[in-house]
Amino acid sequence: MRLSLLIDFGSTYTKLVAVELDSEKILAVAQSPSTVDTNVMDGLHKAAEILKRKLKLKKMNAEVKLACSSAAGGLRMVAIGLVTELTAEAAKRAALGAGAKLMRVFSYRLNKREVKEIEEIHPDMILLAGGTDGGNQEAILHNARLLAEANLVSPVVVAGNKEVADDVADLLKSAGKPAYMTENVMPDLESINVEPVRQLIRSIFMERIVRAKGIDKARDFVHEIIMPTPMASLNAAKLLADGTNGEAGLGELMLIEVGGATTNVHSISKMDTLPGLIQKGLPEPYSKRTVEGDMGLRINAASILRIVGKDRIAAEVGTDGATVEKAVHALKTDISRVPTTDEDYRLDNALAGAAVEIAVQRHAGEILTVYTANGPILVQYGKNLSEIKTIIGTGGVFAYGREPRKILERALETSDVKYTLRPRRAVFYVDREYIIFAMGLLSQRYPDKALRIMKNCLTCV
Repeated sequence: MRLSLLIDFGSTYTKLVAVELDSEKILAVAQSPSTVDTNVMDGLHKAAEILKRKLKLKKMNAEVKLACSSAAGGLRMVAIGLVTELTAEAAKRAALGAGAKLMRVFSYRLNKREVKEIEEIHPDMILLAGGTDGGNQEAILHNARLLAEANLVSPVVVAGNKEVADDVADLLKSAGKPAYMTENVMPDLESINVEPVRQLIRSIFMERIVRAKGIDKARDFVHEIIMPTPMASLNAAKLLADGTNGEAGLGELMLIEVGGATTNVHSISKMDTLPGLIQKGLPEPYSKRTVEGDMGLRINAASILRIVGKDRIAAEVGTDGATVEKAVHALKTDISRVPTTDEDYRLDNALAGAAVEIAVQRHAGEILTVYTANGPILVQYGKNLSEIKTIIGTGGVFAYGREPRKILERALETSDVKYTLRPRRAVFYVDREYIIFAMGLLSQRYPDKALRIMKNCLTCV
């Protein structure tokens, strides 16, 4: 038996997936509450023991052991650019595409108050952009000087105007700050260049962040901790959409990941402007990820309640607002809580449906009326996802919950929310085995196998 073990050190649970490589089958899945705050190995060993019992093995001799991590807050980043809608937005997209949890985005010249805020955030990494190639030089140099003087030890990725990038990196290094230089994330006003930034962030994550969060303690057990968990999911989504040279994919799709703390939306689709509309804003990436840090079924359940209103959630659950508030408070204080009653399941469904609806609406583009000297015109901002035909749900509420189709249907465009470019109709799949992250990892070694496993394991609902 050629065993592959795929591991996710999550913010709530440490999850293990065992795959038999030759038969391309999922042998077993196990999880245990994460213990990164104490000793990461405790949760890992508990999950491994559960897995061994399921497999009826005394010892697991895996040919491949790969891991990703979103534990201890995930990869917490701050992005800094020049113009809010341009280089700052490009930096934001690059950070999110690399699997980061973006804490703040800053524009223009930093002031002392903003530097103090960055110090208080204490990010794992800072992305410093600003200026197209040949454009503004002063702002990124100013921001580098303030970061050099700041009480920070975070690695800084320099991805701005190439004419001063060396000077910016040297300035930071001379102040003892770890600085890494890559290509400009926005070399000109017509394009963004996120891939070199993504790859560098991933490299720094493996080199420094894993060690800083104590996850390197698992290195004797795991062969390689190779990326943040959201990046593994994005890789899996792209593989599933595009396929490989030897295996066809599903075509353009959307992957919705509902977790305890956040709701992530990944869309794999080309930029498409609707006929008769003028496209505004930056070009949208083919592989796009957005993170809603206020949309989670446990840590941020109260936030969902505040945004959509307790009466709406209560109506879906079939109870009153006070009961819903009490139940949501219990979820926040016990993040490993699992539903046991019909009412518990209805509450999870209602929260998840609201999270999906809001997250997809924020992710998708929109049509706005802009008034000009020649009269009103219709303008498209963002990505047109109206023709996407495949939507996949992953996360505990899809793997173990009820009515997954009802939750995913909330991603679709509706008559009461006009001018959004959400999907109009779709085929829905759910990740019942909770394997999307694992296939994103496995794809680094065996892309064809990872793709076939996903196609066989996803359940149409």
